[in-house]
Amino acid sequence: MPYVDRQNRICGFLDIEENENSGKFLRRYFILDTREDSLVWYMDNPQNLPSGSPPVGVIKLTYISKVSDATKLRPKAEFCFVMNAGMRKYFLQANDQQDLVEWVNVLNKATKITVPKQSDPLCQMDNANRQAESPGGKKQVSYRTEIVGGVPIITPTQKEEVNECSEGADRNYLKRSQSHLPYFTAKHPPDNAIIKAGYCVKQGAVMKNWKRRYFQLDENTIGYFKSELEKEPLRVIPLKEVHKVQECKQSDIMMRDNLFEIVTTSRTFYVQLFSNYLIEVRCKEVK
Repeated sequence: MPYVDRQNRICGFLDIEENENSGKFLRRYFILDTREDSLVWYMDNPQNLPSGSPPVGVIKLTYISKVSDATKLRPKAEFCFVMNAGMRKYFLQANDQQDLVEWVNVLNKATKITVPKQSDPLCQMDNANRQAESPGGKKQVSYRTEIVGGVPIITPTQKEEVNECSEGADRNYLKRSQSHLPYFTAKHPPDNAIIKAGYCVKQGAVMKNWKRRYFQLDENTIGYFKSELEKEPLRVIPLKEVHKVQECKQSDIMMRDNLFEIVTTSRTFYVQLFSNYLIEVRCKEVK
């Protein structure tokens, strides 16, 4: 059975078909480490191996798209389940049915992308100003808020020295502001005529892994960037090539919430939003 070790990692023994389609399953010790974004397996429990022994295999969790029961696919392999990772399927054997169910659940939970909900920048700014005006602080600090690429950036207007505690609070506040980026926030620039811009999660074309990308929609195209700081898009899709935009009917199969699809001549793009309500809104906007 999978168990949680002292480092809060999911661990346990499984049999894995290391050589694809060989039908030969080997006993390995698995460690699911969500903080390191990886699934690692060793010849044995690392505590029983010489110090520094390398793992037999490593898979980044972002490359795992789905984990499911595979007893029908491999009827001769008892308690078998399959892990889709990029272009390959990994078949594994659990110790019993309960072990199979638990491993499938923990792996799907660890690899499922949930886009964080949008926070209210105005509330955050108000809280920051109240903290700055509190009588407990040595000095009052005023803040300036700028919208950069649809992201609220809050910075002190005065370059004054503050105590270490205040500096830590400011850094944590900025991190929180940037970690709750607004998704598809409205923009009003007269020059580039961008209608909407913000972060979504999309599926890759080749490896089928899911990555966070910054999208921009204007009157003629929809493009996505590695981040809002990038000047050149990874791809631009002319709207005239878009045949259909709709809520994805395969959301459950793909293990992704709030999914919609952009159907073009050459490819179907799968994009995940933070809210199911926004799917209908964004589909209309792209159309």
